[in-house]
Amino acid sequence: MTRIDRRALFASGAAAALLAATGVSAAPKRGGRLKAALSSDMFDKAVAATVFNNLTEIGADGTLRGELATDWTSDQDGLSWQFSLRDGVTFHDGTAFDARAVDLPFNIRTLDRHRVEITLEEANPNLPYLLAQPGFEQRSAAGFGTGLYQVQKLDKGRHFIGARVEGHWKSENAGWFDSVEFVQFGLETVRSEALRDGLVDVADIAALDAYADPRDFQTLRDGDKTTFIASQSIAVPATVGKAWPLDNLRMAERWWMA
Repeated sequence: MTRIDRRALFASGAAAALLAATGVSAAPKRGGRLKAALSSDMFDKAVAATVFNNLTEIGADGTLRGELATDWTSDQDGLSWQFSLRDGVTFHDGTAFDARAVDLPFNIRTLDRHRVEITLEEANPNLPYLLAQPGFEQRSAAGFGTGLYQVQKLDKGRHFIGARVEGHWKSENAGWFDSVEFVQFGLETVRSEALRDGLVDVADIAALDAYADPRDFQTLRDGDKTTFIASQSIAVPATVGKAWPLDNLRMAERWWMA
């Protein structure tokens, strides 16, 4: 793909952001578009984490908390689990999310509109943690999500634009960007170049392009491993989720414009 083609992919967003001063803003602020260049593996996972919710989520500090579920209990053996579901949640097409919409690869029984019981074949005391992982997102029968951003454009496996959902139940504490845009580039060199040239704000790369100025970027690490690199134009919280790359794949809801 030529340089012109790559630039054209981001024509729908604003011009490359001016570099902000180093450091994180004191408080999140709304506005702007997050643009990311992602590998094929990260693209699908990042889109899913942006458009859909799980029953549970792992916070940036590593703690487990409810997302579409508000609380849960299990029997002594860890074979039977009951989850209470959040009230007032709708899919992006307006369909209500309730117990009938829970779709998981387990034996599920609906107790009432906002409670389900999951029965396992083998005891698993870590089931709530499992349900926070990629692949357990909840979708409507038509494929709509309940996440902070709804699909505005999706070229499957290649290009995604999502718009923030107004009045979302999480909107007081997350989802600061007006929109997000992900583009998939298989070659790390291309993702590095896109980041260096200001075409994107973040890329899942292990190292900067040789011509990039390190002062313009922030490298996020998990131990000795670089998980992604972001422009200084993006404010990344001091505590970043490390269960999976890209702030537990939730960069779209946790970061903001610097």
